[in-house]
Amino acid sequence: MLKRINWKAIFKGFAWLVCLAGVVVLMSFINVKKQSVKCAKIEILIPGADNFIEIEEIDAILKQNQGDLIGRNLEGINLHDIERSIAANPYIGFAKVYADMNGTVYVEVRQRQPVLRILNAGGQDYYVDSDGLKMPVSPNFTANVLVATGNILEGFNGKVDTLMTANAKDLYKAALFIKQDTLWDAQVEQLYINEKNDIEMVPRVGNQRIILGNAKDIDVKMANLLAFYKQAMPKVGWNAYRTINLKYVNQIVCEKRDSTSIKKLEKPLIPDSVTQQRQVIDNVVKATIQNEINKATQISTEEKKKEEKKEKIAPVPAKTEVKKTESTLEKNKASKSVEKDKEKKPTVVAKAEQKQTVNKEKPATKEKPVTKTNR
Repeated sequence: MLKRINWKAIFKGFAWLVCLAGVVVLMSFINVKKQSVKCAKIEILIPGADNFIEIEEIDAILKQNQGDLIGRNLEGINLHDIERSIAANPYIGFAKVYADMNGTVYVEVRQRQPVLRILNAGGQDYYVDSDGLKMPVSPNFTANVLVATGNILEGFNGKVDTLMTANAKDLYKAALFIKQDTLWDAQVEQLYINEKNDIEMVPRVGNQRIILGNAKDIDVKMANLLAFYKQAMPKVGWNAYRTINLKYVNQIVCEKRDSTSIKKLEKPLIPDSVTQQRQVIDNVVKATIQNEINKATQISTEEKKKEEKKEKIAPVPAKTEVKKTESTLEKNKASKSVEKDKEKKPTVVAKAEQKQTVNKEKPATKEKPVTKTNR
């Protein structure tokens, strides 16, 4: 009977029971500790440079939800309820609240990161964050992001919501692409939706309007624009064209400034807070952009000059060599012809001598048979 008992299974079950009992004892010890530990301090952590929400506002949310936490037992504080109330704020994307056995309550907050500010056709002003969600403008802080104006019909009801219209989604995609590139982030100052519902980019350097169309194939369009900056702008100047059209992927269509068919476009309006903030950095940004583009154009022009020099220098020795070879060939032909003439003369003489010898020998051969037949 003892051999049939599975002792391994019994030992495993006993081990599990011991572990479970240990966990229960530990949890009971923690509960007892919580009953005796009181909240001594609150640590609020808000990483990042954009301060859409201040520590005082988080503290006010805590007091409004749970009252004063200092001096209260940790067991009587609902941490999950605090997380939900903080995450309901439109400027906060994530919130985590926890406590340790020393009586410290930690509140970690991650703010939303705006990438675009929209001023729609109805006069509403709001942000679009990196996740494509709308968020309100903060009275505490103004983010240094792209501003989109013009014929924008995307509304905002004051709550965090997704983008609904196609133009707003294209603006969000264009803003994300521009923000990821340091050159375009500094060069593109504003986005504008015109009467044809096309996206236009207002640059810092250059007095022209860049028509993007929509956000489809934006990487190819911006690569074409960079190539145009490097090749065409140094030759014609930065103010030669009024519009640069990038709507077509494989080509760039430009309209000159002196064309009579072009209507005067008014400069799009942007909020006063954005203009005041950008006036401080515009001059520095313009200088850096101009230097970067000048460097790129200088490199391309120098390479072209080197190639042209190579093309000019390379054929010269080839021609001289050809002449030399032709002259040497003529000399060789002349020498060969002289040698042939010299060779031909003795051969002719030799043939004449051979003929004479043949003629002398022939009558001797003919006389012998004649004498034999007469006899």
